[in-house]
Amino acid sequence: MTNYPVEMYNYHAWASQTILGRLKELPPAVLHQEVNSSFRAIADALSHIYMVDKTWYLVLSGTDMGEALQECMPLAGRVLETAEDYVNLFAELSEQFREWFRNAPDLERTIILNNPYAGIRETRLSEIVLQVVNHGTYHRGNISTMMRQLGYASTMNDYALYWYQEPAASIS
Repeated sequence: MTNYPVEMYNYHAWASQTILGRLKELPPAVLHQEVNSSFRAIADALSHIYMVDKTWYLVLSGTDMGEALQECMPLAGRVLETAEDYVNLFAELSEQFREWFRNAPDLERTIILNNPYAGIRETRLSEIVLQVVNHGTYHRGNISTMMRQLGYASTMNDYALYWYQEPAASIS
């Protein structure tokens, strides 16, 4: 039986690596070139995605959301030099997620999420995983738009394309 939150996370990891692969094909300066968009530059968008992914990973791992945000917020301003640096950073975090999935409790388990910006609510672990995926999809769209503004084509990274790819590391 397919574990859909895990499958969606696998898609998220694949899609992030796919767009990073495209960025590696472009001139290195593209990563830091300023654009008039939701982020100053593509590197800023990548750092934001990573920061949010890392925050949610810590929450899934049992860290209070306020503490996770405090630990991860500085990551949003940490801009890396090359697309390869981002490839490695995202791959490392993806492996941490995969290890968590291998050892995870029931993904339908409910936790109390104390979001300092939105309040307290009960949330299933699976909902958090889907939030990670949805957030990444949204901002990969921003990156695609930014690439086009800079005069470069993006790359398809839709979930439907993922269906036809070899999964990065299938988790049973």
